[in-house]
Amino acid sequence: MDYSLLHRAEFPANKLLDLPKWDIFISAYNKSERVNEVFAKVVAAKKEWLVHPEYDFSVDELPTTGETRVMTTRDEAEFWHEYFLMADVESWPRDAAICVDSTGFMRPHLMLLPLLLRDRGFTRLHVLYADPKAYQSGEKTPFTQGAVTEVRQVRGFEGTHVPDAGDNDLLVIGAGYDDELIRRIAESKRAARKLEMFGLPSLQPHMYEENRLQAAKAEEALGPLPTRSFLFAPANDPFATAQELHERLADERVRGLANLYLSPLATKAQTLGFALYYLCECIGHAASMIFPYAEFYSRETSIGLARVWLYELAFDWFMS
Repeated sequence: MDYSLLHRAEFPANKLLDLPKWDIFISAYNKSERVNEVFAKVVAAKKEWLVHPEYDFSVDELPTTGETRVMTTRDEAEFWHEYFLMADVESWPRDAAICVDSTGFMRPHLMLLPLLLRDRGFTRLHVLYADPKAYQSGEKTPFTQGAVTEVRQVRGFEGTHVPDAGDNDLLVIGAGYDDELIRRIAESKRAARKLEMFGLPSLQPHMYEENRLQAAKAEEALGPLPTRSFLFAPANDPFATAQELHERLADERVRGLANLYLSPLATKAQTLGFALYYLCECIGHAASMIFPYAEFYSRETSIGLARVWLYELAFDWFMS
């Protein structure tokens, strides 16, 4: 596998009108400038806002531009089933030019969408990710609101595992700013070795240090340094993320690997890379994507818009 062959492009904030034109553009609504500016500038025949219940918007707070679809379920599979019925996705041409802005989506929902579209005969998907200039309160920015209600496998990314194999099990965590999410996912697989992925280069130069400071707060749950290690991939490149996972986990399998657990908790771009790696290389193995589900998420965490990244997913790469 060589994920670097997949196409990505960068658009500065003042060049958003140079983005391609699409038939359908889908974004998850929140209050972030980077989400709203992209929605306003994108040119598409149909533009839709999806409103996650995790953001807890009232009717009076909903957007007034584009088609707004208020979703009623937090479960990622039920969420997309609900949307596919609302939007009559089965009637869309299978070669439709579809683009999703990943920036505001819940991570499990973002991971599941390419799989669902592929299974329905669509051939490709464009995905955007918007880099912020900064997070509102630096490393102290709250991303989740409320308690983590459960840790479970992501729908569509479930694996059949062998009995607990202790340190032959490996948990790969895409470590973001939210130390509580890191802690909860690490505690769910206490016996497994831990491998943390950090975004380097980060979205902005100062963010790598902020990320490491926050992740360090979960050290007790992650275990002592001899039982965990690190890897690095650009925070805004899903294909480099998938390639790094491909290379490192190939080595792990040679050394002996019983169960593999993946948990992307960092940027949506890295989340997409985790999903792509799983779909290409993990189906049918003792591997699963696991996630700590929080009740609510902050509506606005970032400041400004630095640039937008465009990724093209060709579904014929995914294993059947």
